[in-house]
Amino acid sequence: MNLDPRARSLLRTLIAQHIRDGEPVGSRTLAKQSGLDVSPATIRNIMADLEEIGLLSAPHTSAGRVPTAQGYRVFVDSLLQMQPLKEPEIARLRSQMAVGAGTQALLSNASELLSAMSQFVGVVTVPQRAQFAFRMIDFVPLEGNRILVILVFTDNEVQNRIISTRRAYSSGELEQTANYLNATFAGRPLAEIRTTLIRELRDTRSEMERVLSAAVEISEQALDTPGEDMLLSGQTRLMGLQGMSDMDRLRELFEAFSRKREILALLERCTKAPGVRVFIGEESGLAPLGACTVITAPYSSHGQVLGVLGVIGPTRMAYDRVIPIVQATADLLGQALNPESTSP
Repeated sequence: MNLDPRARSLLRTLIAQHIRDGEPVGSRTLAKQSGLDVSPATIRNIMADLEEIGLLSAPHTSAGRVPTAQGYRVFVDSLLQMQPLKEPEIARLRSQMAVGAGTQALLSNASELLSAMSQFVGVVTVPQRAQFAFRMIDFVPLEGNRILVILVFTDNEVQNRIISTRRAYSSGELEQTANYLNATFAGRPLAEIRTTLIRELRDTRSEMERVLSAAVEISEQALDTPGEDMLLSGQTRLMGLQGMSDMDRLRELFEAFSRKREILALLERCTKAPGVRVFIGEESGLAPLGACTVITAPYSSHGQVLGVLGVIGPTRMAYDRVIPIVQATADLLGQALNPESTSP
């Protein structure tokens, strides 16, 4: 918005003061805090102008003003002065996301750290297993047509599952199938493996047909890796916070956390845009988040965006602190998932 310098200064001062103490801010407080050499009457006129254009509102119980969602948007976009994280905070993040830890542990730690450092809800989307290459596979025959599948991925994750096949396979057949898959496909994504197996089975008429047929049947289930799609930490931190005391609204928010799908869809939209994104109030498009701000950043490995992490809290939050926390966590998580990119 085309605000003059005095209006910008007063808006910045008012919002910063409201974020600190949570109270409506009056003209006397602004006169003391802004450092501007103007009269209280002039300040009241400017506040009235800011209210008229929708950046401030006046609670009926107070002569002071509080920022609206639109006011917070102007503040975040053009008035915010970031507070870089201090070295101990960066060290804490780095120590909890050590290079070489399994992906699931790293994502869980990131979600919990975001919540602990912001005092709000930490959220991390979980990348699909199909995005990771597998390192090796092994099969253990069980009773009947059941097989224990042991999958090891290149990001140090190990998954065990039991599948049922159309017929029983001997130990020798399973060993031959595992050897073929490991020798041919180690280091390649799961979706590519299935596609290649089906094509090769269609094209071959050799003695490999039996092995390929077994590999196709087993891999249909063994390489199908559904799992969690989103990790949430610290939901209860929102209870009792100013601006989050409406029990009906809070119940709707917790139901949205439980369903996940709407929040997950919002986060997945953020994978297509680089850097930090901030959704204030109704900007998220989700009614349960109408009193919340969502701050997100994508995390990447080998140049590929794997997912999004962020913080969900009330619109009254310390943006200058929370935004750097989200950005630093995304950067460090990406480094931990991509250790070879980290300088020695």
